[in-house]
Amino acid sequence: MSTFSDYFSETAPSYATHRPHYPASLFAWLAAQTETCTRAWDCGTGSGQAAQSLAPLFVDVLASDPSYAQVSHAVRISNVTYAVMTAESAAIDDRSMNLVTVAQALHWFELQQFFAEVRRVLVPGGVIAAWTYKLLSIDPEIDAVLNVFYSETMGPFWPPERALVDAGYRSIRFPFREIEPPTFVMEAAWTLGHLRGFLDTWSAVTRYRKALGTDPVAGLIDELAGMWGRPDVTRRVTWPLELRVGSV
Repeated sequence: MSTFSDYFSETAPSYATHRPHYPASLFAWLAAQTETCTRAWDCGTGSGQAAQSLAPLFVDVLASDPSYAQVSHAVRISNVTYAVMTAESAAIDDRSMNLVTVAQALHWFELQQFFAEVRRVLVPGGVIAAWTYKLLSIDPEIDAVLNVFYSETMGPFWPPERALVDAGYRSIRFPFREIEPPTFVMEAAWTLGHLRGFLDTWSAVTRYRKALGTDPVAGLIDELAGMWGRPDVTRRVTWPLELRVGSV
């Protein structure tokens, strides 16, 4: 029986606007690992960031998420079908997918059940790719403040699953023939306001607000304002991606 911990429906509009997009080179590399680029399943799609990048490379993309609120904010593309369903019980035909992707969501799944579904829906030689990213990096001064916020202020409010992210998914038993990926880095050019919108999407921030009734992000942004410069100044933000890729 799958359980769905919904930390993101309340922040779905902000999630769709402020979550970063993954590098195009990642999806080009993944497509090159598959024998044919016919069908891809983006599981735990959220508001569809990864699905949108898969769309130009595959004939059909199925993008699923258990949160209706998240899916409702996804950008509609002609060859992307959105579905509200869990990762562990997917309404997908056997051996019908060439690629399964999981972008920053694997840690929320019941892993044994999900991996069984992956084996069921992938064609022979099909590929699964799951990736995650940890704390962003901007510059040493700002990073130091964000590290304290992430580890100390938010520390007690991260769900237990966050430990899998902090380990770069390396602690997960991955029952596939592993493929060693190249290095990919996600980048963005953000204003301070965009950074605030991104922090608002954190599951720990949602839990903090519910538990204490105050907003931890407001004080952090005030602290960062003096380091940032004018609010409209954009800064380069980076996240190295941690990938697990395998085939069946």
